[in-house]
Amino acid sequence: MKILQFAMIVFTTLMLTHCKNKQPENAIDSVSEKEIKLIPDSAIWSSIDTSMSVATWIGSKPSGKHNGIIPVTDGRIAHLSDSLFGGEFTLNISGIQVMDMPDEPDRQQKLKDHLLGEDFFEADSFPTAHFEITNISVYDSSMLPTQKEEFDSQFKPATLSSFIVKNPNYWISGNLSIKSITRNISFPARIDFQSKFKAEAKFNIDRTEWNINYHDEGSVLDKLKDRFIYNTVNVGIYLESDLESGNLKD
Repeated sequence: MKILQFAMIVFTTLMLTHCKNKQPENAIDSVSEKEIKLIPDSAIWSSIDTSMSVATWIGSKPSGKHNGIIPVTDGRIAHLSDSLFGGEFTLNISGIQVMDMPDEPDRQQKLKDHLLGEDFFEADSFPTAHFEITNISVYDSSMLPTQKEEFDSQFKPATLSSFIVKNPNYWISGNLSIKSITRNISFPARIDFQSKFKAEAKFNIDRTEWNINYHDEGSVLDKLKDRFIYNTVNVGIYLESDLESGNLKD
């Protein structure tokens, strides 16, 4: 009996450890934000080309999806010898655009106004969002979190494993601030240094972590009525920078 009890204790401990280390794909660190990794004094700072950089979003509900873009209005990267050490960028939430329904401009505008209002981004009070890198490491597929089980429907959000960029080579962590709430998130990215710096990432976030709770997944009854909106949002980021424009000073 004592051997059986001991075995059960060991098994329970291992299971709890596994569950703690393997987070669901939309998991946000329990710490609201993390300290920025020290950037070498020798690093070169180059500005993000805002005319070529953009964020994309896909919102889903059982009856359909919507997609759009958010402009990048400012940003910079710290680099040296084809190595990235840090960076940050700002998104213009007030400039959000709805890209589906191109033949229905009235519906486009109605959805845009709703997204900018108090049910979603509250853009009058929080017109921008911000992201700042806290850590950079070589990509390892074993770092991908476990897949979140979504309510099954024709239009459920894409899973992280099917949505991420092709051939990611870095794992990026950073503080994402929306509506004055900051969470540290991590995701795979493809980063290239050639004549220009190019970075692309696709990842999922749980919108409720930033207090965007409109028609969230809290009610099973609403799910049965197809009235809810998935908490998972598919997010894309594309950044470019002319490396020759850099300087040594912060």
